[in-house]
Amino acid sequence: MRLTEPEHHPREECGVFAIASVSSVSIDIFYALRILQHRGQESAGISVYNNGIKSIKGMGLAHQALKADDIQNLKGDLGIGHVRYSTVGSSTIENAQPIVVSTNYGDIALAHNGEIVNADKIMNDLKKKGWAFITSSDSEIVIRLLANDIANTGDPIRSIRNLMSTIQGAYSLAIMIDNRVFAVRDPYGIRPLCVGRTKTGYAAASESVVFDTLGGELIRDVEPGEIVELLPGEIKSIKTGLSKGQAHCMFEWVYIARADSFMDGTLVYEARRRIGEQLAKEQPVDADVVVPIPDSGRSHAMGYAEASGMRYSEGLMKNRYVERTFIMPDQADRTTGVMLKLNPIKSVLKDKRVVLVDDSIVRGTTMRKIVQLVRNAGAKEVHVRVGSPPIIAPCYFGIDMKTRDQFAATGRTVEEIGKMLTADSLGYLSVEGLVGAIGHNASDLCLGCLTEEYPIPVPGEKVRYQRKLDSFT
Repeated sequence: MRLTEPEHHPREECGVFAIASVSSVSIDIFYALRILQHRGQESAGISVYNNGIKSIKGMGLAHQALKADDIQNLKGDLGIGHVRYSTVGSSTIENAQPIVVSTNYGDIALAHNGEIVNADKIMNDLKKKGWAFITSSDSEIVIRLLANDIANTGDPIRSIRNLMSTIQGAYSLAIMIDNRVFAVRDPYGIRPLCVGRTKTGYAAASESVVFDTLGGELIRDVEPGEIVELLPGEIKSIKTGLSKGQAHCMFEWVYIARADSFMDGTLVYEARRRIGEQLAKEQPVDADVVVPIPDSGRSHAMGYAEASGMRYSEGLMKNRYVERTFIMPDQADRTTGVMLKLNPIKSVLKDKRVVLVDDSIVRGTTMRKIVQLVRNAGAKEVHVRVGSPPIIAPCYFGIDMKTRDQFAATGRTVEEIGKMLTADSLGYLSVEGLVGAIGHNASDLCLGCLTEEYPIPVPGEKVRYQRKLDSFT
């Protein structure tokens, strides 16, 4: 169990990268992991092929976990990388990825972003057959199933397809099987994955911004249910026939992805700005200044200010050198912890009616402290506006929001949540407004945490378009 600061945002999942090149790839992988660092801060790892798979990994941010000399000495022109935030499996070096196993076919390395819904059932079934597991990660189940199937078929692509037919849930996978590299996206495309060119080859990444920074270019998103093999001079697409439509995670656009990334054809920054504009239309308020909660609320706040005609101002400064998992043993320390991260600019806030804009609220504990911080800086009124609807249900597909009792919206009306936050008013964006701002059909998005209807069967939960819960088996 980890003692962490109560979060008011959803916690990120992981980032993956895979590359095939005509030159050594370890430095490019390291840079890619730095670019994807916002998707996971617990551990980082790199695996390359050089007469077998060689790996380095460690705990912490990429530049802490991976030492410069080790990166330089890791030679190979094929490789994969991973940054991790654990949603299944504890935060230990044993669960750091890529995970590597040896088989009679050759070495296999796996990096996984997402969460396997039927992992517990698969593990229990395999344990009954005598299988033993080293880690508590669902990713180990994935690689063990894959390795076992390859031992039987001798065909990596066929075995990956067999794997996709067995596991259920959200996954973007970077896989290295001996001297071949693959990128795989789940049949619903819940978690993001794209392919592009680099200066020396072809790669796959969780977000398109990787290609910008590496001096390459985005080609396209990996399609739901697609396997892509990466080669130094081309990409090969394998259509599995397993696609179930689309159910892209709406939180990628709301919060998780970098604002300069393209997700399934949509620039994240523009989606967030449109979210803010729609929020201003749905939840107007008579106030003086619009202030974002940095950094995630910035684009939403800009859109809100533009649509409302109010002044936008940076009223809170963020200290980026405070660890996310700062241990706070009592209430006084937790309050100090918020002040370590955010400092109000009193000249912006004093005697003003302030609109605080953020992307989402999970527990509400941090937002309450921020509201009080702004009041103490002299604000006359504090109004909170949120660029997503209330979170009312768990995420089972890779974001760390697991139980209903942790949500501010559980058992409370919007007015009651506002009182809990000590705000003068509180306004959320509607589901319809969110869908319209993202620019995708509701049927192409996963909205389970907002609607309690999921694209994939989850025991005890309702599947979208299902009329009655008791029809689920």
